[in-house]
Amino acid sequence: QVQLVESGGGLVQPGGSLRLSCAASERWFRINAMAWYRQAPGKEREWVAMITNVGSVHYKDSVKGRFTISRDNDKNTVYLQMNNLKPEDTAVYYCRAQTDLVYWGQGTQVTVSS
Repeated sequence: QVQLVESGGGLVQPGGSLRLSCAASERWFRINAMAWYRQAPGKEREWVAMITNVGSVHYKDSVKGRFTISRDNDKNTVYLQMNNLKPEDTAVYYCRAQTDLVYWGQGTQVTVSS
């Protein structure tokens, strides 16, 4: 059982930055990959970024160059640095961990608005 706790969401103006954190209860080596998803009101949950246990990273096209996913193995934490935020980035952001099973965090709200 992997428990995930997200933090770092909030309200930011367009062009601003936020850093999301996802702390996992399991050591990194037990997790194959961790990812960030988001769900905007009235829309389906969508994948945003992923980092594997060997450090390979992948991004949704619309966030490339603006978002950066990284990890701190000592803290069992994954981060999502979000720069140049746009109103269309507004959503609840979820952390996802994959072992033999899939685990989700509770989500953190990101609102981009002037």
